[in-house]
Order: sequence, then structure tokens, then C-alpha cells
Amino acid sequence: MDTVSENRAFGGTQGFYKHDSAETGTEMRFSAFVPDHGAGAKLPVVWYLSGLTCTADNVTEKGEFRRTCAELGLIFVAPDTSPRGEGAPDDEAYDFGQGAGFYVDATQAPWSEHFRMRSYVESELPALVAAHFPMADMTRQAITGHSMGGHGALTIALRNPDRFRSVSAFAPIVSPLRCPWGEKALTGYLGPDRAAWRAYDACALIADGARIPEILVDQGDADQFLEEQLKPELLEQACREADIGLTLTMRPGYDHSYYFISSFMDAHLRWHAERLA
Repeated sequence: MDTVSENRAFGGTQGFYKHDSAETGTEMRFSAFVPDHGAGAKLPVVWYLSGLTCTADNVTEKGEFRRTCAELGLIFVAPDTSPRGEGAPDDEAYDFGQGAGFYVDATQAPWSEHFRMRSYVESELPALVAAHFPMADMTRQAITGHSMGGHGALTIALRNPDRFRSVSAFAPIVSPLRCPWGEKALTGYLGPDRAAWRAYDACALIADGARIPEILVDQGDADQFLEEQLKPELLEQACREADIGLTLTMRPGYDHSYYFISSFMDAHLRWHAERLA
């Protein structure tokens, strides 16, 4: 792992790092904020997964998380959303290819060689963080994300209920099987067999028996993607039928942007901190 940059911020260190990934076969980049801490201290880790078109830069520059993380003693890690570079395939559309990995392990050519974001986020990057950040307490992890990253956070938590103490999301894609973004991405990465998609759909995972105690979701009611792509009512129904505690708050006047995310980041981090204590 190589350090790209490190800067002091809010009594901590904001870093950007890069490494050669065995899963994607490309160089990958991520950011990590580590609050100041005493010798031998162990700090819980909050993972943040970004949405379509984003890199690790977006939340790091706009998420307004550092002050709260420094106060609460939370490490905040944000990976990229896909493999990148000349060796990785791409598509001209914003919602497929580089910047749009959907946190799946692709099975279809030409994507299957490099687009292994599920294994990267679930396995490779946590092992790297554990090895290079000895203050990270990997027994206390939480996960959150926005839009496509909210989809990633929900599905990864549902597939790994023993790893994460808490999960939340900002305006998540709750059911890729039932929205245009998801249908396009999952068809391209996984092929036409919709049964193979179910491992990457939060509502389908819940219907198939996956369980976690509770979920926190914030959603702007002025979000331009609300009705066609996000459909939070589907997650409400799935959680109700499975007796999963869902706190879904509709935020009047808020859209899909980082103005929305940064407005409620503090509340999400405090919610996670209570469960990571």
C-alpha cells in the first residue's frame, strides 16, 4: 500500500492510499480518516460506499464527516466504486462500467476479469486495512453508503450479518431487480438469469431469509430518482414482513446530492457509534 497524500484535519489524519488489487487486477484507491488516539487504542471502523460516477474523493471532500468522527473516535474508510484505468473495460454511459461497479462480482465478459467489487469490498480491502491500520478494531465495523453505495451497504451487511454491528444508507437503490439502473447493471455484469441477481438485491435477500436487527435510511422527498430508481417503499414492505426494524425518514425538500448526504451524516455516524460502543 502506498500513501498518495495525508493531511491534518479535525485532530486526525485524512489520507488517500493506493494499492495493486488482486481481486480487480488494477490499481485501486481509497481514503481513510483516522482520529488521533492514544498508544494501543483500538477504534471502530465505518465503511462508506459511494454512488454512481463517484470516486473516493466525493464523500471525502463533501461528506462533512471528519468533525464527528474525530469526536466519536471513528475510522472512516471510503473505497472507489469500480476498477479503473486502461486495463479495465468501460462503457460510455454513466450508469455502467467504470464508476458504476454496483458492488458485484461480474460473471460476464469482458467485465468478469476486473469487476470484482463484491470480493474487493467484502474481503480484500478489509484485510488491507487491518494490516496497515493497527488501530482499526475489525471486531467493531459499521457500513453505510449512498444510492448505488446504499445498495452495496445493505446487501453486504445482509450477506455478512456477523461482521457489521450496524448498517445505514442515504437514498439507497433498495431493489435493483425492479429499477432501470439495476436491470441494466445486473444484466450486463451477471447475465440474463435473474435468479443470479438476488444476492445483490436487498429486498430479495430479505425475502430469501437474510436477517439483520435494524436498518437506518434517510431519503429526500425531492430526490429526482425517488419513484423510478430508489423505491424505498419496497424496503419498507420487505422489512415489515421479515420483522426487521427499519427507521426510514423522508426528508422534505432534499434531493439526491451531497447537500443531502452531508446534512444527515452526523446523525448516521452518531447512530452507528451507539452500536459500535
